[in-house]
Amino acid sequence: MTGTATAAAGPRPDRYKWVALSNTTLGMFMATLDGSIVIISMPAIFRGIKLDPLDAGNIAYLLWMVLGYLLVSAIFVVPLGRLGDMFGRVRIYNMGFLLFSIASLGLSLDPLAGRAGALWLIFGRMIQALGGAVLMSNSAAILTDAFPVDQRGMALGVNQIAGLSGQFLGLLAGGLLAAIDWRAVFWVNVPIGIVGTIWSYRSLRETGERHRTRIDWLGNITFTAGMAAVLIAITNGIQPYHGHATGWSDPLVLAELFGGIALLVIFCVIETRVAEPMVRMGLFRIRAFATGNLAALMVAMARGGLQFMLIIWLQGIWLPLHGYSYADTPLWAGIYLLPLTVGFLAAGPLCGHLADRYGARPFATGGLLLVAASFIGMYFLPVDFNYDVFALLIGINGVGQGMFSAPNTSAIMNSVPAAERGAASGVRSTFQNSGTALSIGIFFALMTAGLASSLPDQLTAGLTAHGVPSSVAHHVATLPPVSSLFAAFLGTNPIGHLLAPTGVLATLPAHAVATLTGTNFFPRLIAASFHDGLAVVFAAATAMSLIGAGASLLRGKRFVHDDHNS
Repeated sequence: MTGTATAAAGPRPDRYKWVALSNTTLGMFMATLDGSIVIISMPAIFRGIKLDPLDAGNIAYLLWMVLGYLLVSAIFVVPLGRLGDMFGRVRIYNMGFLLFSIASLGLSLDPLAGRAGALWLIFGRMIQALGGAVLMSNSAAILTDAFPVDQRGMALGVNQIAGLSGQFLGLLAGGLLAAIDWRAVFWVNVPIGIVGTIWSYRSLRETGERHRTRIDWLGNITFTAGMAAVLIAITNGIQPYHGHATGWSDPLVLAELFGGIALLVIFCVIETRVAEPMVRMGLFRIRAFATGNLAALMVAMARGGLQFMLIIWLQGIWLPLHGYSYADTPLWAGIYLLPLTVGFLAAGPLCGHLADRYGARPFATGGLLLVAASFIGMYFLPVDFNYDVFALLIGINGVGQGMFSAPNTSAIMNSVPAAERGAASGVRSTFQNSGTALSIGIFFALMTAGLASSLPDQLTAGLTAHGVPSSVAHHVATLPPVSSLFAAFLGTNPIGHLLAPTGVLATLPAHAVATLTGTNFFPRLIAASFHDGLAVVFAAATAMSLIGAGASLLRGKRFVHDDHNS
């Protein structure tokens, strides 16, 4: 069936584009905020549902609370973007706002405790992520429809920076709200979602093309199953397995990983042979589209793991060494990461506006070179760094990501036919969300493997030196290092948590207990091993940023798809 414009005849009022920008920006901010707000709030959430997330049998609940949201977002953005192309981007977008709001309300009303309460939250966040995927997959397409070519970079820049800043402002908001009540972390989205839903239903309208085609069921199934298998494998690979620090030796994890990759290869073959594919693989013949998405994948991989590593660095080592109690470190970690967000906000809209005039390549490429330079700087930082230098480096990192994000998004969306914008936006979001999930898996695996090789000996020596019996020290030291890593991540004293079940603290002198459970013992014990892991992480992030910069450089001059001549 041929595509037809659904907008009413006659010129669009100029103010509509600003309505579209403000509403979609609110939607993007809300969707990405919730992806990170839970990270900082986890200590309060797990206390609220009365579940110890660091118990060996409960680590999976902690991981799925974080990665379940990312997994659903990564899987469904492409199919939902294609549905927007078929049935109307605004119609699908409005449904996403409504679904996100209902899921937020359900999360805040969790009536269960223990593992049942955790499962309620995990599945509720997956439903919430489905609504967020709708918002992410269609917002860029709605803006591309609403704005003229010479203003799209600015509009998409504002939208993208709102989304990216939501990831980091969520860390601060989570710390503040969790201090009030863990349910407030979910309640905060309810009034925003209600206002946004009513506003979107009343003010947004279809201005782009709709193509009523048949749903590519085989493509949807293979893509969804393949992406799910790969991301589930990554999630399970972080968890301990039969005495190993990670699960990468588990045959099931390997089967999930390679089976998922095989399904994605089959998906690509299917898409080249069906008449009405979910994703037209021919889009990747457009150089601006292919290189822009490759660059987006690389920077998402560099950024996603970085966020978690910086939080662990601050919460587990730097803040305790500077006298902050473990209970306070989640909030202060969010505050100390604000320069990263400020960099986003300062560079994003400005560079998006300038890219409308001068093209995306100089800003996107230059931004990723700045990001790489900041990672090199972090590589040489000591564990107990000078905060002014740290703030400067993460600020530069934020500026570089802001320079890249808006122009790159604008270039991707301008390069595709109008009828493919929903699917193209979904592909872009999939690369971004998949990169984040991949990086968390990769960086956590690198860090955990590094700790597993050195932490047991250091922990045994440190504990026995302060009077802990050697048998107890050896038992504690051989527990999965991911428990210690997550304890720091959750703002919990790892030594106190590990020794509490043994009862040995009651038998030690008061000064030994004070030292072991204080804010300095564990950070100094783990510092050398953690720094070695950080060096590997920052080297990998630098390489990813440089690959992204190379891809961005190859995108060519400014290109806008001309539907009239296609």
